Amino acid sequence: MPRIQDKPDAKPVDPTRLGEVAFEDVHFRYPDQSDDAPTTLSGVTFSLAPGTYAAFVGPSGAGKTTISYLVPRLHEVTAGRVLFAGEDVRDLDRSSLVDSIGIVSQETYLFHATIAENLRYAKPDATDAELEAAARAANIHDTIASFPDGYDTIVGERGYRLSGGEKQRVAIARVLLKDPAVLILDEATSALDTVSERIVQRALDDASKGRTTLAIAHRLSTVVGRRRHLRRRGGAHRRAGQPRGAARRRRPLRAALRRAARRRRLGRGLTSPPGSPSRLIRHDQAARAVDPSQV
Repeated sequence: MPRIQDKPDAKPVDPTRLGEVAFEDVHFRYPDQSDDAPTTLSGVTFSLAPGTYAAFVGPSGAGKTTISYLVPRLHEVTAGRVLFAGEDVRDLDRSSLVDSIGIVSQETYLFHATIAENLRYAKPDATDAELEAAARAANIHDTIASFPDGYDTIVGERGYRLSGGEKQRVAIARVLLKDPAVLILDEATSALDTVSERIVQRALDDASKGRTTLAIAHRLSTVVGRRRHLRRRGGAHRRAGQPRGAARRRRPLRAALRRAARRRRLGRGLTSPPGSPSRLIRHDQAARAVDPSQV
């Protein structure tokens, strides 16, 4: 893979336009793919104003994570432009660009060091008070304080001494300490159990306030209630709008199936034995009563 380098005249990010992100007719194909291979992204166009929360929802392989890689210029676009603070990312100094972006991914990487040292990786000169403030904002301070060594607790290689939810919240605290203008959440809760997911999601909600946020999600439920979402399928956007509306379209089917199940349990009008044609027909009719376009 070719190494990405700054231009000789690369410029720093304009601090007056921090948080602006835009894709202009972006096409992307990974460098190890042949020229006739289908592109991972095709004609992607959108713009985000500072402070916007945008969720990208779609199946695996739809190109969601690729979008998150292109913003900090981890890859070069094949065609089109990615703009950050009003400038093509290829014209920006990469260190200035990366300093403006925080990433919380599904695979959190923690060093074999203390919690404090892991946090200070984002800001080496951070004071103890700043560490605690970031940890409180990430809903992890009380957990850290309960450890015998507190912030001097060694987390182990890749943080194996912490639970999945604890590792994610330490990662969130580290991002908050960095205080980026743009936050990228790449399936940040997908590997957690239900209880940990709720705790971490609250921390992510707080972390995203006032920041432009790109949230990558496989499940629609992860981003219900967000201001804006974009569905990905086959390398292109299929729908943009409110995820709550998309979730609402599934409700008629769920309600119909619940009613059918309730009738089966109570035996209302279902006198034939299990598996008989009449029972199967009624269940099928309950499902077909929902407009497929609403699912």
